[in-house]
Parts: sequence; structure tokens; C-alpha cells
Amino acid sequence: MSPDPDLTSPTGREPALRARPRADGSAPRALVLGATGYIGGRLVPRLLAAGYRVRVLARDAERVRRFAWGADVEVVEGDASDVAAVAEATADVDVVYHLIHSMAAGRGFEDLDREVARTVADAAAAASVRRIVYLGGLHPDGVELSPHLRSRVEVGRILLDAPVPALVLQAGVVIGSGSASFEMVRHLTDVLPYMPAPRWVRNRIQPIAVRDVLHYLLGAARVDDDVNTAVDIGGPDVLRYGQMMNGYAVVAGLRQRAIAALPVLTPRLASHWVNLVTPIPRAIARPLVESLQHECVVKDRAVDALIPRPEEGLTPYRRAVELALGREKEDAIETSWRDAEMTGLPSDPLPSDPDWAGQTVFTDARSAETSASPEALWRVVEGIGGANGWYSSPVLWAVRGWADRLVGGVGLARGRRSRARLSQGDALDFWRVEAIEPGALLRLRAEMRVPGSAWLEMRVEGAAAGSRYRQRAVFFPRGLSGRLYWLAVLPFHGLIFSGMASRITAAAEADTA
Repeated sequence: MSPDPDLTSPTGREPALRARPRADGSAPRALVLGATGYIGGRLVPRLLAAGYRVRVLARDAERVRRFAWGADVEVVEGDASDVAAVAEATADVDVVYHLIHSMAAGRGFEDLDREVARTVADAAAAASVRRIVYLGGLHPDGVELSPHLRSRVEVGRILLDAPVPALVLQAGVVIGSGSASFEMVRHLTDVLPYMPAPRWVRNRIQPIAVRDVLHYLLGAARVDDDVNTAVDIGGPDVLRYGQMMNGYAVVAGLRQRAIAALPVLTPRLASHWVNLVTPIPRAIARPLVESLQHECVVKDRAVDALIPRPEEGLTPYRRAVELALGREKEDAIETSWRDAEMTGLPSDPLPSDPDWAGQTVFTDARSAETSASPEALWRVVEGIGGANGWYSSPVLWAVRGWADRLVGGVGLARGRRSRARLSQGDALDFWRVEAIEPGALLRLRAEMRVPGSAWLEMRVEGAAAGSRYRQRAVFFPRGLSGRLYWLAVLPFHGLIFSGMASRITAAAEADTA
């Protein structure tokens, strides 16, 4: 079933957003940096619908191809800090969208942001790019900003000082299905009927619906060539954070929440608290919390002179919440913060034969035969995790998830983007889909914090009486701590993994009956 058309606005086909042809009549080309991210993954299909030829720069071409639009774009494989890759990507490009943010990056992220901005600016100038569009952060003037917000402001200035005209769109809290900001509001409100909160719940902020962010991004490509400026963008409502929470409660059918502002919750403590109460991991929660330390409202509406507002007007906050919940109800979330790779975690793929990988490896292999068809068994495998659980001891899985949260990991609360479908690169609780062969193989790479690298592999095979399920956990320990970790969890594997194999096959048989 296709999503409600009202949930997809803008489409890119609106007359005010359509691409303007080049002088020779050909379609302009847009380069999107950050195309696999939350905003970029939604912008690309709308650029295509608007008539642009689209090129993306990505570290992993396979990850791009998993998107519905993956076959319709050019892919240059490389990193945005790689001068040669960026030079190749900017060749014959009219507009560059810079949508890369180091939200979850560790130390040195400001230097990396600065390096990338200069690399992009230099390459764009060498390639005679007409315009750069950057999505920055809404911020007050004359105050000391958080490191992440300060970095975004600096990147905007670097681009504005470069030879190619830039339009820096400065947005605050983005509300949409799958956005980290929306998930934080939602889970804080859902979980806590009474909430002791940091002082920033009293600060005024101006949220903006993701559809309106996309409208401004599409419109930015049509702005006159001589425009080189930063402009604020925001929705029609100025709210305190506590009002946003209770506004969500009204839309979701919950009673109003009592909120008490406490002066003792520093950004560091508040990010730990958000990490425990919501699915947002600490690495992402901290920059979100820090960005709320000051009142961030639109200073003027200069953007209106450059990009006309949507025909239906800017989206009110409660309507944005309704649309986000509608997307979730229809299982039609386009992109999610969950899809972001967590930095500092192992990313090398599982060797084709772990036993010959040249290092210590521990494995736990299980198999079970079932009368269910391979198709029925695969449906269970593909639907694993999230609300469906892991077909094993929920208590043990919950304990492992909470242990991961306590050390700053993603835990089990991250869930999954779609209730029924998985694609390569999708986040799945504290796993990442590393490989998927529909009907045959699901390989997950661990993103929990462990002293080593871990995978969970599930295979479906045909059998004379139905099908066979094969399951393998693989762990490459790092040093002595990794070996001690494996020995510590070994007694639980018999409870978790053997029960998992038998319950998955039982669920497939029940689905067949």
C-alpha cells in the first residue's frame, strides 16, 4: 500500500521547485553529500522528481543502491575529506548540497568538519559549480555555542567566504518520522508521566517540519546566482521544549505531562538521562541536548525573499507530529537517524571464512529443521528484532541491551525502521544489517560496545520436509578483555541462541498453519 499522498509533500514536482534547464536545454546536475543520511535520503528522490540529474558521493556504493532511488543516481565512491574523490564528484555539477554533519563523531570532529568544508569549497570553485547549499544550525548571536553548533556555524562561514556563492539554511529542531529530535520528544513524553527535566525545557525554540526543510532545500537550487548569504528557517510556532512535549502528548492521545525544571542537570548528565530513557544513544543525545541550551528562534524571515513558502503554508508543530505518526502507522518511514553509522565501532565485513581469518575467532553455530516453507521461515527471519523481539529469553536480551546503554551504546531501544522489511545498512536494535540475500541470508554486525567484533548470521535453506534454519554467532576478540568477555557470556549462549533457533522455526510453522 502506498503512503497517503499528503505524507509525501513536497514531491519535487511543484512548479516552484522544478529544475531550471541549463542554457543548452539539458537538465542541471546536483551533487548530494550525505545522501544516505536522514535529510539527504529524502532529498535525492525529490531532486530526481524535480528534473535534476543527481550524483552522490558515498563511502559505500552498495549502501546507496539499497535505497529505492539507488539505481537512478550516479555514485562516486569516496570520502568527503578525500580531495581527489570530491574533485571527481564536483565535475560538471551545477549545485552542491552539503548535508554532512558530525553528529556522532568523537574528538577532532571540528577539525574534520573544517577540512571537509574547505575541500568541498575548493573543488566546487575549480569545477565552476554555480551554487553550494548547506544545511546548518539555527543559533543565537553573541553567546558561547556548544562545540557541535559552533562547528556548523564555522562550516557555514567557510562556505560563504569561498568563491562559489553559498546559501546556508539554518534550521533548528527538525520534526519528522525517524528524526532524532522527534524521537527524543516522543520517547520522553511516552515514558515519563512526570518528568524532572533540565532547565532548557523552558527555552524557546522554533521547530520545523522535515517537509518544510526539504521545500527550502529544493528551492535553494533556484536562487539567483549572486546570492551568498545565511538565512534562518523555522516553522510557524515558537514553543518551549516542555510545550513541544505536551503538544506531542495531545496529538498522541496522552494526558499532559507535569514537567519540573531542575538546575542540577548539566548537558553531560542530561545526555546520559536521555540515553537511558529514549532510544537515542549518548553520542547523538549529547549534541542534541547541547543545542537546546540557548533560545533558538528565527531572527528574521529574509528567506521569504529568496524562496517562496509552500503553497499550503509552513507546517504547524502539531500537524508535523501528526504527519510523523502517520508515517509510522503506515510503516512508511523514508529515512531514520537509526540508519547513521555509529562512529568508533567496527565496520570491517565478516570474512568469508572466519576460521581462516588469521586471528582468534569464537563461534556458536546452531541449526534446526522445520516443516515450514522457506518463504514462511524467511518472513520470520526478516521480521526479527524491534517490536517482534529476538525469539529468545526477553529478560536476557533486555539485560544485555541495558548494559550496553549504561556504557553509552545504542542498546535494544533503537528498534528498526520498518516493521516488515530490512535492507543492507539498516539499523536493527544494536545490530546493523551487513548483508541480506532475500529468502536466504541475513547477516548482522554488532554495534553494541564489546571488546572485539561480533556478527550474527541467519540462513534459510530448502529441505525435503520443509526448510532448514542455520544460525551462527561469530566473535573476534580484541586482546585479553575480548577473550574474558566471550568466556563470561558463554553460559548464556545456550539459553539465548538455542532457544532462538527453536522459537524461530516454531514461529514459521505457526505462520504456515
